[in-house]
This record gives sequence, structure tokens and C-alpha cells, in this order.
Amino acid sequence: MNTTYNTKKIHGVEIFYREAGDKTKPTLVLLHGYPTSSHMYRNLINDLSDKYHLIAPDYPGYGRSEQPPMAEFDYTFENFAKIITALLAELDIQKYSLYLMDYGAPIGFRIASTSPEKVESLIIQNGCAYEEGLETFWDPIKAYWKNINDKEAEATLRTFHDPNGLKWQYTHNVPDVSKISPDNWEIDLRHLERPENGAIQLALFYDYQTNVVLYPKWQEYFRKYQPETLIVYGENDYIFPGSGAEAFKKDLKNLEFHLFETGHFALESYGTEIADLISDFLARKVVK
Repeated sequence: MNTTYNTKKIHGVEIFYREAGDKTKPTLVLLHGYPTSSHMYRNLINDLSDKYHLIAPDYPGYGRSEQPPMAEFDYTFENFAKIITALLAELDIQKYSLYLMDYGAPIGFRIASTSPEKVESLIIQNGCAYEEGLETFWDPIKAYWKNINDKEAEATLRTFHDPNGLKWQYTHNVPDVSKISPDNWEIDLRHLERPENGAIQLALFYDYQTNVVLYPKWQEYFRKYQPETLIVYGENDYIFPGSGAEAFKKDLKNLEFHLFETGHFALESYGTEIADLISDFLARKVVK
């Protein structure tokens, strides 16, 4: 099923999204991480679109979505969740599964805990809802939370999305670096090099602490609603390590759990294997 490339004006912002598959089939919403875009799902969309309906949006300031000035737009995870919720409503998508990766996790958990009746299942890949998953990588971010004027912490955070930092995120602890396309970080650079985007990334690093405050609420959502959940995690990710994946076992009972010997962007190393797991999972848990 061919992928289409679309935009919708949501709350005054042009939001780009990829869409593929039969709209009468179960919908899977793919929420991307930092510092990437819906491009990270290009292969997964192709692999799943014969059986499922897929939507992959870019957040404001990411990918091909509009980047409104910071003076006119609130770059927070709460606002991103509202944008995605409004996009789904505009597209008349009332039931869906969520694929949550990195930044997509706090955005998706906000959506799921607010509208649990709409969420048919969760697929979690290197995204966090427990403090166990915030290890050494997060030290400079936590320092920034304590003092937004900490210039040493800010300088470290800026390196995360410079060209070397981008390449590191895609290649660190992967089994075969030669299989990771450099196009990934080159495409990410397109939006990161836009004027003011560096400040937007810092604002979101600072705002990430609002997600940690909500961890107990999300954990209560897990315990109360027990959503059908598939974990497909890069075990050796330095950003969201395997310990964060293990933590979901504390509250989720309807959980299928898979770790892969790779880093942050697990789809780049194990895309076919993960697609097969998702297809089987949704066939058993969602398809009526």
C-alpha cells in the first residue's frame, strides 16, 4: 500500500504526516522520538501497510511540520499531545494502537491515560515511564532541570544534536554500523538547522521533567486498564537502557517482552524482526 504525504492545519500549525494502508483496518499511530521525525518509520510503514492503517506525524519543529516561533507557540510535551490528539480527531480516528518511541512515549502516555477507551494496544520501543530508565545519559539534563542557567549542562545538551551527536545516537551500540544509513542523521539535520530550533530542543529538554512528574499517573493507568502491550526494545541503548524496559513488568500484566542487541534506534538494526512481531501481536490482540 503506497504511503501518502499530507499536511493538516492543527491549532494553527501545519502538521505533516505519513499515511498508508486501508482505513478500514486497525490503525497504528507511530509517534517518533528525538531528534528525528516520521522518517524513522518509513520502512515499518511499508512492512505493515498491507494489513494495517498507519499514521506517522511530525511534531511542530520536527521533520516537515511547521516550526512556529517560540514566542507564538508553547514547545512542551503537553502541547504536542494536544496537537496529536487534535490531528487524530480531525482524521476521524476513534480507535488506535500507539507505537511509542523516545519522545513519543510521554506524548503517547498522555494521550492514552486521558482517553484509555480509544487505545487498543501499546507498542513501546525505547521510551520511558519509570525513573529506572533515566540513567547516566540523563545527568546533564537533570542538572539543567535544577538550573536552567547552568551553561555547562546547556553546552553538553547542545552536543546531543550536533552532527557528531546525531550520528552517535544512530550508531552507538549497534551490532553492524555499516547497515545504518547516514541519510538518517542528514535528514534530521534539515530541521535541526532551522533558525531557533536549537533553542526549541533545549526547551523540550527542560520540559521533559514534566513527564517524570506524571510517571505515577501513567503507572496507575497501566495498573487500572492493563492495555495489551508489546515491548520491542534496543537493550543496549545508552539513552533509554534495558532497565527502563524491565520496569514496565511491575505494572503491565498483558505484556509481551522482547529485547534486541542494539542501541537507541532499534528499527534500523532489527526492522524486519520488529515488524513481524508487531504484525503478529496486532493480529492476535486487535483484529476482530
